Amino acid sequence: MRDITVFSGGAHPRLAADICSHLGTRPHPARVTRFANDCLEVQLPANCRERDVFIIQPLVPPVQENLVELLLMLDAARGASAARTTVVMPHYAYARSDKKDAPRISIGGRLVADLLVTAGADRVLTMALHSPQVHGFFSVPVDHLHALRELAAYFRRYDLSGTVVVSPDLGYAKQAAAFARLLGVGVAMGAKQRLSDDRVVIGSVIGDVAGRDVIVVDDEIARGTTVLELLDRLRELGAGSVRVACTHGLFAAGAAERIGGRPEVEEIVCTDTVPLPEAGPGAGLHVLSVAPAFAEAMRRIHDGESVSALFDAP
Repeated sequence: MRDITVFSGGAHPRLAADICSHLGTRPHPARVTRFANDCLEVQLPANCRERDVFIIQPLVPPVQENLVELLLMLDAARGASAARTTVVMPHYAYARSDKKDAPRISIGGRLVADLLVTAGADRVLTMALHSPQVHGFFSVPVDHLHALRELAAYFRRYDLSGTVVVSPDLGYAKQAAAFARLLGVGVAMGAKQRLSDDRVVIGSVIGDVAGRDVIVVDDEIARGTTVLELLDRLRELGAGSVRVACTHGLFAAGAAERIGGRPEVEEIVCTDTVPLPEAGPGAGLHVLSVAPAFAEAMRRIHDGESVSALFDAP
């Protein structure tokens, strides 16, 4: 069996350290140099030759900076004769650019996938892609994890009688239904129309929420406009308390405070796929670790064992 070497980019070193702690190894942070002309140079500080190399780097702000760093790390690993290089990308930001929904618009999700493969990625390990079709943008194997079990384990501590899981839109309905099955509760969903990046309209909620406690679940919360719009509809329909859950808690521009400041919101629960901003008072933010899930998936990839047996969505 080839030796394993884990490198960490600069996007989320804490998660990389936690993953390596569960693997019983240590991460090797990449050495990044910036030249006077603003170009980056990356050096990998450990031996790669004929090794099973894992590079941990979520695409988080500054996304373009972290993407270029990742591409250079891949190129360095290939040039150093790595036997296989796996990109461990807890958050694939360009997954939101997954279709041509306007004239002459780029499809960044596919382009970035091509860039990763061209730079030297032999395999990709990621979590909660925004759209299922993004999986097919890659020409190398992709192991697509989810955090539904971690989230469900957290919410089982509560009395869930009279609770319903609500998806903000139809696009996340399948995952929300799987999450509801794990909790043994019903499911409802919003009918959402996105007008721009920061403006959405939810005209109605499909399903019974009146007088019921709600768990709003989504893959990602950035500015929080969708969740805030959904909270308005739930209040109009007479829903009870609300708990908000997501995998990728980006919480840009004070989103956690705006959501947590609503009187009906009991708490916000997310995972640590991305580094979290400092939440202000009243946000009620709880963070679950996905390091054990990624570590186990990496171990199975290295040992040639099944990953889907552990992480296929129920």
